[in-house]
Amino acid sequence: MNDNRNDPDRIAAVMREHVEMMNSSVPWGNEVGFEVTKIERGHVWGRQPWAENLVGDPDTGVIHGGVITTFLDNLSGMACTSAMTKLRFVATIDLRIDYMRPAEKGLEIIGEAECYRVTKSVCFTRAWAYHGTRDTLIATSAGTFAINKPRFGSQSPQGKTEV
Repeated sequence: MNDNRNDPDRIAAVMREHVEMMNSSVPWGNEVGFEVTKIERGHVWGRQPWAENLVGDPDTGVIHGGVITTFLDNLSGMACTSAMTKLRFVATIDLRIDYMRPAEKGLEIIGEAECYRVTKSVCFTRAWAYHGTRDTLIATSAGTFAINKPRFGSQSPQGKTEV
């Protein structure tokens, strides 16, 4: 891990080291079974495997739209955290999803999210869900996330918040 506190990519490096813990700390993320596959500063990629228990329409085998919403919401929140210079969690304020086409039965969904703006208290994101490449878009999203106050393990002996 990079210990240089002035390195703008430090948070993304910490997230890469602890990606399994991050995946397991969100119960609904565990339930749908998505995986984070890559983290860079302000960008997160993942995959959502197709599974019978995620199907919203048994006649077609199409994954329920709520699964895609959960996937893009989580990737977007992680993109926010990876864009910051101090470790902070975020909460969804608003998430708009535009569905372009149904996900195909049996195919995994690739997700990609970017945080394009961070203010003192809010992050702004956009994200994509697709099969293979963005040419086969399933859905896009635009999100707004509140930056939460520091949580566990971030107090110095002097009582100041660190990360």
